[in-house]
Amino acid sequence: MKHPDNIIEVGSLLPDYMGFIFWEKSARYFDGVIPELPKSIKKVGVFVNETVEVILAKAQKYDLQVIQLHGQEPAEFCLNLKNELDTKIEIIKVFSVDDNFDFEVLKPFEAVCDYFLFDTKGKLPGGNGTTFDWKVLEKYPSSKPLFLSGGIGIEDMEAVNEISKTNLPLYAIDVNSKFEIEPGLKNTQLCRDALQCVSTGNKIKK
Repeated sequence: MKHPDNIIEVGSLLPDYMGFIFWEKSARYFDGVIPELPKSIKKVGVFVNETVEVILAKAQKYDLQVIQLHGQEPAEFCLNLKNELDTKIEIIKVFSVDDNFDFEVLKPFEAVCDYFLFDTKGKLPGGNGTTFDWKVLEKYPSSKPLFLSGGIGIEDMEAVNEISKTNLPLYAIDVNSKFEIEPGLKNTQLCRDALQCVSTGNKIKK
């Protein structure tokens, strides 16, 4: 999210999470003021290979409830960050996935983050607007709750509902580029439609 009026509009739909990107190279880079939101919405700060000091400063400034690490941060970094953060702040570690993704890379992160997020491998750390083959997730070896991301559009909601019926510990759906009018500006009606389409047990992050 990026624009105050749009943040308020989408916030009125009560998504479970709302993301703010603090990577300066992103077209969705956020450097504004977050308007007051319903207490049920968790504010997610998205960082790419940032320092612990900067993350801590942003978490305090914007009262973040979740930190999303979208770079090549090693498990040791996640542990150091977790030790410095307020214990109530959750950590999402992102992994870029393609057909050859090796799930063994998850093991060192099991104890140092709260969720895994799987995004489509592409030129950018995120926001590439394409989906990966979800059949890859049949090999998911963990019980850790996961966020599904990567070019998910309103047309994918039926497939999301189906995958939520499997044994995969799908916790949340991360929707972004396919719900935008322009980078950082969400189509509120599409967001509303997605919330109506997705199965009751899933959560939607915008």
